[in-house]
Amino acid sequence: MLPYKTIQEAEAALGRALTAAETVWFNYTADKSDYFLYCHNILFLFLIFSCVPLYYLFLEFFFRNSVQSYKIQPKVKLSFSDKFNCYKSVMRMFILVVGPLQLVSYPSIKMIGIRTSLPLPSIWEILAQLGVYFIVEDYLNYWIHRFLHCKWGYEKIHKVHHEYTAPISFAAPYAHWAEILILGIPSFLGPAIVPGHMITFWLWIGLRQIEAIETHSGYDLPWTPTKYIPFYGGADYHDYHHYVGGMSQSNFASVFTYCDYIYGTDKGYRYQKKVLQQLQEGLKANGGSNGVVDDILKQNIKVE
Repeated sequence: MLPYKTIQEAEAALGRALTAAETVWFNYTADKSDYFLYCHNILFLFLIFSCVPLYYLFLEFFFRNSVQSYKIQPKVKLSFSDKFNCYKSVMRMFILVVGPLQLVSYPSIKMIGIRTSLPLPSIWEILAQLGVYFIVEDYLNYWIHRFLHCKWGYEKIHKVHHEYTAPISFAAPYAHWAEILILGIPSFLGPAIVPGHMITFWLWIGLRQIEAIETHSGYDLPWTPTKYIPFYGGADYHDYHHYVGGMSQSNFASVFTYCDYIYGTDKGYRYQKKVLQQLQEGLKANGGSNGVVDDILKQNIKVE
């Protein structure tokens, strides 16, 4: 809750007039507790898990012919009922694990210093902090993900997430309850190292989940803005991890690709891409039709 009763008090404390954004923030938060504001995460996550995947369902339903060529595993077809069952499983875990976890984790947010006060952070401050959060989470998530692919971690926990060898957008948060708890650690570490404003924290949680939905979408869409982010993995990169599946030791990265490259856990993926490129060039050089090339490329050569 803000320590000011009126906008005039806030402006006197800051020594300047509030910006338009700060005025909106003041009007919304002045009489609300920090705990209530933190619990907005529950609403945001529900809306993201429920609404963002609908974008890919919309493309499949209304533009099937246009997007089919971008489907990474075109031979795998799930019915609407299958996808809805996945969503129900995710919502069950959301109600039993994710929501309660958000409700009880507030003390840790206060402890690390996430603030709700004025002034609001600048755009550059928000972007810098989000960059740190993504890098920290990506590095720690890489090693946790590798652990979950050891025999014990996979059999006891991670195999639930790998039930979808051809991932779909609704399956991004589909996982064992223990995995949800474990992967909360790297998501929390970045804000713990560089604490910021509650708005930045909301953005971090939201963007990280939207990124996960995209990488599990099953579509390598050429117009996706994330293709312009350096070292970004994307749907094709993570889809390979699910396709190899099981005790796969490839493509562990959650967001970026540098850890896999440094530690050599993307060799199978890079080899596959090299083979497919050579095959494509060879077929075209010998007059192979584009249809033949596409059919062969969609076989998804499996190299662990």
